[in-house]
Parts: sequence; structure tokens; C-alpha cells
Amino acid sequence: MDQLHIVVSGKVQGVGFRYYTQMRAAQYGVTGWVKNMEDGSVEIIAVGQPEDLQLFIESVREGNPFSKVNNMEIHTREKIDPYPSFKIKY
Repeated sequence: MDQLHIVVSGKVQGVGFRYYTQMRAAQYGVTGWVKNMEDGSVEIIAVGQPEDLQLFIESVREGNPFSKVNNMEIHTREKIDPYPSFKIKY
């Protein structure tokens, strides 16, 4: 299991991006959370198997039809927190 900290920037707020991210996490068996940041970016904590995380990252980078991802910062975290599911934080 790996844990990633991801910050996505672009047109990612107000376009259903968090819900899209949650759906993709469920599709690939990824747990963690997603939330909007004050600067207009979206922050994600994703926990899963490396192969599943790679597929998740690719789908997040693609985004939904209403979003436009300009940049993704991805960092691996040493500590892996247990999450039972993937939630949208408010």
C-alpha cells in the first residue's frame, strides 16, 4: 500500500471534480479524501496499491468533461493512514 498527497490545479472547482474523483477512487479501490482549497486547487489523499493508484492518477489527470487539469503535484507519504472509504471533505 502507498499513500499519495496530490494537489490538482486548473478548472477543478464548481465543476463536479470532487464527485468525479470520489467515483474514480471507488472504481480503483482507492481510499482517502478530496477537498477544495481556498486557492482554487483541490487536495487529495489517496491510499491504495501502486497499480490502482496509477490508474486513479491517470483518470484524475484526465478529469471530467467540465474540468481542466493544468497541473498535478504528487508526493508519496511515508506514513500510511487507514481510511475505510474515499470521502469528500467540506
